[in-house]
Amino acid sequence: MSDRKTADEWFAAYGESHQDHTNELIHWICVPTIFYCALGLIWSIPVGGALGTALPWFNWTQPVALAVLFFYLRLSVPLAVGMFLFMSFCYTLIEWQHASVCPVAIWKSSLILFVIAWIGQFIGHKIEGKKPSFLNDIVFLLIGPAWLMHFIYKRVGIRY
Repeated sequence: MSDRKTADEWFAAYGESHQDHTNELIHWICVPTIFYCALGLIWSIPVGGALGTALPWFNWTQPVALAVLFFYLRLSVPLAVGMFLFMSFCYTLIEWQHASVCPVAIWKSSLILFVIAWIGQFIGHKIEGKKPSFLNDIVFLLIGPAWLMHFIYKRVGIRY
């Protein structure tokens, strides 16, 4: 028997501190925002030296996203597909922001939104009366986005 948790076991554990409707609503806004901003902050880390010269298309978001995708693949292939699509959307949005000569640097907008979204998360948990799940296990930082995705899957009838 494997000691790895199933997706449903992770979602049940995560859901224990996400019962309040207001907290859930806040999570629907803040979790995707935090995910996007984390990718934006990682995308903003400079690639220098020989690596930057040899691979001008490379940025640090790519290996991080790949590692995250492997986590989701171990959790559930269908969920990994959904999370891949969401990560691709975020990455495309970051690249578009960069290419559109946006007056605000990606790292600045990502940092500002990241902080605001985390404040929202903590307000939601204050309303809920329970501490955030990631304080018990850091893996819950990756479970949160998949937890939202599983609701979308259930709504449209996709098995994960």
